[in-house]
Amino acid sequence: MKKTVLFSGNEAMGEAAIRAGLKFYAGYPITPQNELTAYMASELPARGGIFIQSESELAAINMVFGASAGGTRAMTSSSSPGISLKQEGISYISGAQLPAVVINVMRAGPGLGNIWPAQSDYFQATKGGGHGDYRLIVLAPASVQESYDLTRLAFELADRHRMCVMVLSDGILGQMMEGLTLDDAQGPLPLVEKPWALTGCQGREPNVVCSLYMKRMDVEKHNLFLQKKYLRVQAREPRFAEFLMEDARLAVVAYGSMARIAESVVRKLRAKGKKIGLFRPVTLWPFPSRHLAQRAARVKKFLVAEMSYGQMVEDVRLSVAGAAQVGFYGRSGGGIPTESQLEGAILKLWEKGRR
Repeated sequence: MKKTVLFSGNEAMGEAAIRAGLKFYAGYPITPQNELTAYMASELPARGGIFIQSESELAAINMVFGASAGGTRAMTSSSSPGISLKQEGISYISGAQLPAVVINVMRAGPGLGNIWPAQSDYFQATKGGGHGDYRLIVLAPASVQESYDLTRLAFELADRHRMCVMVLSDGILGQMMEGLTLDDAQGPLPLVEKPWALTGCQGREPNVVCSLYMKRMDVEKHNLFLQKKYLRVQAREPRFAEFLMEDARLAVVAYGSMARIAESVVRKLRAKGKKIGLFRPVTLWPFPSRHLAQRAARVKKFLVAEMSYGQMVEDVRLSVAGAAQVGFYGRSGGGIPTESQLEGAILKLWEKGRR
Protein backbone atom coordinates (compact mmCIF):
# COMPACT_ATOMS: atom_id res chain seq x y z
CA MET A 1 0.00 0.00 0.00
CA LYS A 2 1.27 3.46 -0.91
CA LYS A 3 0.99 6.40 1.43
CA THR A 4 2.22 9.98 1.42
CA VAL A 5 3.83 11.38 4.56
CA LEU A 6 5.53 14.67 5.42
CA PHE A 7 9.29 14.17 5.80
CA SER A 8 12.40 16.30 5.76
CA GLY A 9 15.10 15.37 3.27
CA ASN A 10 17.35 14.17 6.08
CA GLU A 11 14.65 11.93 7.54
CA ALA A 12 13.78 10.61 4.08
CA MET A 13 17.36 9.46 3.55
CA GLY A 14 17.33 7.73 6.91
CA GLU A 15 14.05 5.95 6.19
CA ALA A 16 15.28 4.90 2.75
CA ALA A 17 18.45 3.41 4.21
CA ILE A 18 16.55 1.37 6.78
CA ARG A 19 14.05 0.12 4.21
CA ALA A 20 16.91 -0.79 1.88
CA GLY A 21 18.29 -3.15 4.51
CA LEU A 22 20.82 -1.01 6.39
CA LYS A 23 22.09 -2.84 9.47
CA PHE A 24 24.89 -0.56 10.71
CA TYR A 25 25.15 3.21 11.00
CA ALA A 26 27.94 5.20 12.64
CA GLY A 27 27.93 8.98 12.71
CA TYR A 28 28.81 12.12 14.60
CA PRO A 29 26.57 15.20 14.93
CA ILE A 30 27.03 18.20 12.67
CA THR A 31 24.60 20.77 11.29
CA PRO A 32 22.71 20.66 8.88
CA GLN A 33 22.45 16.85 8.86
CA ASN A 34 21.65 16.23 12.53
CA GLU A 35 18.07 15.16 11.80
CA LEU A 36 19.46 12.17 9.91
CA THR A 37 21.63 11.05 12.82
CA ALA A 38 18.73 11.59 15.23
CA TYR A 39 16.40 9.58 12.97
CA MET A 40 18.88 6.72 12.90
CA ALA A 41 19.27 6.80 16.68
CA SER A 42 15.51 6.51 17.08
CA GLU A 43 14.56 4.15 14.27
CA LEU A 44 17.46 1.86 13.37
CA PRO A 45 17.80 -0.07 16.67
CA ALA A 46 14.02 -0.48 16.88
CA ARG A 47 14.05 -2.06 13.41
CA GLY A 48 16.86 -4.54 13.82
CA GLY A 49 19.96 -2.47 13.12
CA ILE A 50 22.89 -1.05 15.07
CA PHE A 51 23.34 2.68 15.68
CA ILE A 52 26.57 4.11 17.06
CA GLN A 53 27.26 7.76 17.77
CA SER A 54 31.00 7.61 17.40
CA GLU A 55 33.54 9.73 19.23
CA SER A 56 34.58 11.44 15.98
CA GLU A 57 34.07 11.46 12.23
CA LEU A 58 37.30 9.49 11.82
CA ALA A 59 35.98 6.78 14.10
CA ALA A 60 32.65 6.68 12.26
CA ILE A 61 34.10 6.02 8.80
CA ASN A 62 36.45 3.35 10.12
CA MET A 63 33.56 1.63 11.88
CA VAL A 64 31.79 1.58 8.52
CA PHE A 65 34.91 0.01 7.02
CA GLY A 66 34.81 -2.76 9.62
CA ALA A 67 31.08 -3.41 9.32
CA SER A 68 31.21 -3.56 5.53
CA ALA A 69 34.24 -5.85 5.61
CA GLY A 70 32.08 -8.25 7.61
CA GLY A 71 29.42 -8.24 4.89
CA THR A 72 26.98 -5.85 6.57
CA ARG A 73 25.18 -3.00 4.78
CA ALA A 74 26.75 0.05 6.38
CA MET A 75 26.40 3.82 6.15
CA THR A 76 27.59 7.07 7.64
CA SER A 77 26.54 10.67 7.14
CA SER A 78 27.91 14.11 7.86
CA SER A 79 28.22 17.62 6.48
CA SER A 80 31.12 19.21 4.64
CA PRO A 81 33.82 19.59 7.35
CA GLY A 82 32.93 16.17 8.74
CA ILE A 83 33.17 14.61 5.29
CA SER A 84 36.64 16.12 4.97
CA LEU A 85 37.67 14.26 8.11
CA LYS A 86 36.35 11.01 6.65
CA GLN A 87 38.41 11.20 3.44
CA GLU A 88 41.22 8.89 4.51
CA GLY A 89 38.70 6.23 5.51
CA ILE A 90 36.77 6.66 2.26
CA SER A 91 40.01 6.11 0.33
CA TYR A 92 40.69 2.96 2.38
CA ILE A 93 37.15 1.69 1.75
CA SER A 94 37.55 2.35 -1.97
CA GLY A 95 40.94 0.66 -2.09
CA ALA A 96 39.51 -2.40 -0.33
CA GLN A 97 36.50 -2.46 -2.70
CA LEU A 98 33.95 -2.36 0.07
CA PRO A 99 30.32 -1.40 -0.55
CA ALA A 100 29.32 1.52 1.67
CA VAL A 101 27.09 4.59 1.55
CA VAL A 102 28.17 8.06 2.65
CA ILE A 103 25.73 10.97 2.81
CA ASN A 104 26.98 14.55 2.65
CA VAL A 105 24.48 17.32 3.47
CA MET A 106 26.64 20.15 2.16
CA ARG A 107 27.20 23.45 3.94
CA ALA A 108 29.33 26.48 3.17
CA GLY A 109 33.10 26.52 3.44
CA PRO A 110 36.05 26.50 3.23
CA GLY A 111 37.01 25.71 6.79
CA LEU A 112 34.14 25.78 9.24
CA GLY A 113 32.36 28.31 6.99
CA ASN A 114 28.79 28.40 8.22
CA ILE A 115 25.74 26.14 8.41
CA TRP A 116 24.03 27.58 5.30
CA PRO A 117 23.62 25.53 2.10
CA ALA A 118 26.29 25.32 -0.57
CA GLN A 119 27.40 23.02 -3.39
CA SER A 120 31.12 23.58 -3.09
CA ASP A 121 31.97 19.95 -2.25
CA TYR A 122 31.56 18.88 -5.88
CA PHE A 123 35.29 18.52 -6.52
CA GLN A 124 35.78 16.63 -3.27
CA ALA A 125 32.99 14.17 -4.12
CA THR A 126 33.60 13.61 -7.82
CA LYS A 127 37.37 13.83 -8.10
CA GLY A 128 38.25 11.76 -5.03
CA GLY A 129 38.73 13.83 -1.88
CA GLY A 130 41.24 11.40 -0.40
CA HIS A 131 44.51 10.03 -1.73
CA GLY A 132 44.97 7.70 -4.67
CA ASP A 133 43.26 6.95 -7.97
CA TYR A 134 39.77 6.04 -6.79
CA ARG A 135 36.22 7.06 -7.61
CA LEU A 136 32.89 7.28 -5.83
CA ILE A 137 29.51 6.99 -7.46
CA VAL A 138 27.89 10.33 -6.58
CA LEU A 139 24.10 10.79 -6.62
CA ALA A 140 22.51 14.26 -6.43
CA PRO A 141 18.84 14.44 -5.35
CA ALA A 142 16.72 17.53 -6.05
CA SER A 143 13.70 16.80 -3.83
CA VAL A 144 12.70 14.96 -0.68
CA GLN A 145 11.31 12.12 -2.82
CA GLU A 146 14.58 11.83 -4.70
CA SER A 147 16.51 11.97 -1.42
CA TYR A 148 14.63 8.79 -0.53
CA ASP A 149 14.82 7.12 -3.94
CA LEU A 150 18.50 7.84 -4.56
CA THR A 151 19.53 6.70 -1.08
CA ARG A 152 17.88 3.36 -1.77
CA LEU A 153 19.61 3.26 -5.15
CA ALA A 154 22.93 4.04 -3.43
CA PHE A 155 22.84 0.74 -1.54
CA GLU A 156 21.96 -1.15 -4.71
CA LEU A 157 24.87 0.41 -6.62
CA ALA A 158 27.29 -0.07 -3.72
CA ASP A 159 26.57 -3.80 -3.63
CA ARG A 160 26.51 -4.14 -7.42
CA HIS A 161 29.92 -2.58 -7.97
CA ARG A 162 31.60 -3.09 -4.57
CA MET A 163 32.09 0.66 -4.30
CA CYS A 164 31.52 3.52 -1.95
CA VAL A 165 28.51 5.60 -3.05
CA MET A 166 27.92 9.17 -1.93
CA VAL A 167 24.54 10.89 -1.82
CA LEU A 168 25.31 14.60 -2.22
CA SER A 169 22.51 16.58 -0.60
CA ASP A 170 22.69 20.13 0.77
CA GLY A 171 21.36 22.20 3.64
CA ILE A 172 18.20 23.19 1.77
CA LEU A 173 17.22 19.67 0.73
CA GLY A 174 18.16 18.19 4.08
CA GLN A 175 16.09 20.63 6.12
CA MET A 176 13.09 21.20 3.85
CA MET A 177 9.89 19.18 4.24
CA GLU A 178 7.81 17.78 1.37
CA GLY A 179 5.38 14.97 0.77
CA LEU A 180 7.14 11.61 0.49
CA THR A 181 5.39 8.65 -1.11
CA LEU A 182 6.26 5.35 0.56
CA ASP A 183 5.29 1.94 -0.78
CA ASP A 184 4.85 -0.55 2.04
CA ALA A 185 5.00 -3.37 -0.49
CA GLN A 186 8.59 -2.43 -1.33
CA GLY A 187 10.80 -4.68 0.75
CA PRO A 188 14.51 -4.52 1.53
CA LEU A 189 16.96 -4.89 -1.31
CA PRO A 190 17.80 -8.54 -2.01
CA LEU A 191 20.77 -9.92 -0.15
CA VAL A 192 23.89 -10.01 -2.29
CA GLU A 193 26.38 -12.85 -2.15
CA LYS A 194 29.61 -11.57 -0.59
CA PRO A 195 32.13 -14.41 -0.74
CA TRP A 196 34.91 -11.94 0.02
CA ALA A 197 33.47 -10.90 3.41
CA LEU A 198 35.16 -11.59 6.74
CA THR A 199 32.61 -14.01 8.17
CA GLY A 200 34.90 -16.61 9.69
CA CYS A 201 36.92 -19.06 7.63
CA GLN A 202 35.96 -22.43 9.08
CA GLY A 203 35.73 -24.77 6.12
CA ARG A 204 37.18 -22.37 3.56
CA GLU A 205 40.31 -20.41 2.76
CA PRO A 206 40.62 -17.20 4.82
CA ASN A 207 39.63 -13.87 3.27
CA VAL A 208 41.75 -10.75 3.52
CA VAL A 209 40.21 -7.28 3.18
CA CYS A 210 42.72 -4.44 2.96
CA SER A 211 44.15 -1.82 0.64
CA LEU A 212 47.83 -2.51 1.39
CA TYR A 213 50.08 -4.07 -1.25
CA MET A 214 53.75 -4.23 -0.32
CA LYS A 215 55.06 -4.91 -3.83
CA ARG A 216 55.00 -2.00 -6.26
CA MET A 217 53.73 -4.02 -9.22
CA ASP A 218 50.92 -5.47 -7.11
CA VAL A 219 49.67 -1.96 -6.34
CA GLU A 220 49.68 -1.03 -10.01
CA LYS A 221 47.89 -4.26 -10.93
CA HIS A 222 45.22 -3.48 -8.33
CA ASN A 223 44.85 0.07 -9.61
CA LEU A 224 44.43 -1.15 -13.19
CA PHE A 225 41.71 -3.53 -12.01
CA LEU A 226 39.91 -0.64 -10.30
CA GLN A 227 40.17 1.54 -13.41
CA LYS A 228 38.53 -1.17 -15.53
CA LYS A 229 35.68 -1.30 -13.03
CA TYR A 230 35.28 2.47 -13.12
CA LEU A 231 35.08 2.36 -16.91
CA ARG A 232 32.23 -0.16 -16.64
CA VAL A 233 30.45 2.11 -14.18
CA GLN A 234 30.91 5.09 -16.51
CA ALA A 235 29.31 3.14 -19.34
CA ARG A 236 26.42 1.76 -17.29
CA GLU A 237 25.38 4.17 -14.58
CA PRO A 238 25.06 7.80 -15.82
CA ARG A 239 21.68 9.31 -14.92
CA PHE A 240 20.14 12.66 -15.73
CA ALA A 241 16.78 14.45 -16.04
CA GLU A 242 15.60 17.00 -18.60
CA PHE A 243 12.97 19.72 -18.62
CA LEU A 244 11.79 21.41 -21.83
CA MET A 245 14.91 20.37 -23.71
CA GLU A 246 13.24 19.18 -26.93
CA ASP A 247 13.55 22.51 -28.74
CA ALA A 248 15.81 24.42 -26.36
CA ARG A 249 18.31 26.87 -27.82
CA LEU A 250 19.88 27.55 -24.44
CA ALA A 251 20.12 24.99 -21.61
CA VAL A 252 20.71 25.60 -17.93
CA VAL A 253 22.79 22.84 -16.33
CA ALA A 254 22.20 22.54 -12.58
CA TYR A 255 21.80 19.92 -9.86
CA GLY A 256 20.29 19.66 -6.40
CA SER A 257 18.71 22.77 -4.91
CA MET A 258 20.01 24.98 -7.70
CA ALA A 259 18.13 22.84 -10.22
CA ARG A 260 14.87 23.57 -8.36
CA ILE A 261 15.48 27.31 -8.69
CA ALA A 262 16.50 26.88 -12.32
CA GLU A 263 13.37 24.92 -13.22
CA SER A 264 11.15 27.69 -11.89
CA VAL A 265 13.08 30.30 -13.89
CA VAL A 266 12.94 28.18 -17.06
CA ARG A 267 9.14 27.97 -16.72
CA LYS A 268 8.90 31.76 -16.50
CA LEU A 269 11.16 32.35 -19.49
CA ARG A 270 9.28 29.79 -21.56
CA ALA A 271 6.11 31.71 -20.83
CA LYS A 272 7.88 34.73 -22.33
CA GLY A 273 8.59 32.79 -25.52
CA LYS A 274 12.27 31.99 -24.94
CA LYS A 275 13.35 28.46 -25.86
CA ILE A 276 15.27 27.59 -22.71
CA GLY A 277 15.52 24.17 -21.09
CA LEU A 278 17.09 22.47 -18.08
CA PHE A 279 19.58 19.58 -18.07
CA ARG A 280 19.97 18.13 -14.57
CA PRO A 281 22.74 15.62 -13.84
CA VAL A 282 21.53 13.04 -11.30
CA THR A 283 24.83 11.20 -11.20
CA LEU A 284 27.64 13.70 -10.71
CA TRP A 285 30.00 10.77 -11.16
CA PRO A 286 29.74 9.17 -13.57
CA PHE A 287 28.86 12.51 -15.13
CA PRO A 288 26.42 12.16 -18.08
CA SER A 289 29.05 13.55 -20.46
CA ARG A 290 28.00 11.62 -23.56
CA HIS A 291 24.39 12.70 -23.20
CA LEU A 292 25.33 16.35 -22.71
CA ALA A 293 27.63 16.18 -25.73
CA GLN A 294 24.71 14.93 -27.80
CA ARG A 295 22.64 17.95 -26.71
CA ALA A 296 25.48 20.25 -27.75
CA ALA A 297 24.90 19.24 -31.38
CA ARG A 298 21.70 21.32 -31.21
CA VAL A 299 21.93 23.52 -28.12
CA LYS A 300 24.61 26.12 -28.71
CA LYS A 301 24.58 27.84 -25.32
CA PHE A 302 24.78 26.30 -21.85
CA LEU A 303 24.65 28.16 -18.56
CA VAL A 304 26.01 26.20 -15.61
CA ALA A 305 24.39 27.34 -12.36
CA GLU A 306 25.94 26.21 -9.07
CA MET A 307 26.10 27.21 -5.45
CA SER A 308 29.87 27.23 -5.83
CA TYR A 309 32.37 29.37 -7.67
CA GLY A 310 32.86 27.01 -10.58
CA GLN A 311 33.22 23.27 -10.11
CA MET A 312 30.68 21.31 -12.18
CA VAL A 313 31.26 23.85 -14.96
CA GLU A 314 34.57 22.10 -15.69
CA ASP A 315 32.79 18.79 -16.43
CA VAL A 316 30.27 20.58 -18.65
CA ARG A 317 33.05 22.25 -20.65
CA LEU A 318 34.84 18.92 -21.04
CA SER A 319 31.59 17.27 -22.14
CA VAL A 320 30.66 19.76 -24.87
CA ALA A 321 34.32 19.95 -26.00
CA GLY A 322 33.99 23.36 -27.60
CA ALA A 323 30.87 22.50 -29.58
CA ALA A 324 28.83 25.08 -27.63
CA GLN A 325 29.31 28.21 -25.58
CA VAL A 326 29.41 27.54 -21.82
CA GLY A 327 28.61 30.33 -19.37
CA PHE A 328 28.67 30.21 -15.61
CA TYR A 329 26.69 31.69 -12.74
CA GLY A 330 27.58 30.83 -9.18
CA ARG A 331 27.27 31.88 -5.58
CA SER A 332 28.61 30.18 -2.48
CA GLY A 333 29.45 30.74 1.16
CA GLY A 334 25.78 30.27 2.00
CA GLY A 335 24.60 32.65 -0.70
CA ILE A 336 21.43 31.35 -2.35
CA PRO A 337 20.53 33.05 -5.64
CA THR A 338 17.07 34.46 -6.15
CA GLU A 339 15.06 33.56 -9.23
CA SER A 340 15.50 37.09 -10.57
CA GLN A 341 19.29 36.89 -10.20
CA LEU A 342 19.45 33.60 -12.07
CA GLU A 343 17.04 34.91 -14.70
CA GLY A 344 19.33 37.87 -15.27
CA ALA A 345 22.32 35.58 -15.82
CA ILE A 346 20.35 33.43 -18.27
CA LEU A 347 19.12 36.42 -20.26
CA LYS A 348 22.62 37.89 -20.41
CA LEU A 349 23.91 34.72 -22.06
CA TRP A 350 20.76 34.47 -24.22
CA GLU A 351 21.37 37.92 -25.68
CA LYS A 352 25.13 37.51 -26.07
CA GLY A 353 26.06 37.47 -29.75
CA ARG A 354 22.53 38.12 -30.94
CA ARG A 355 21.93 40.91 -33.45
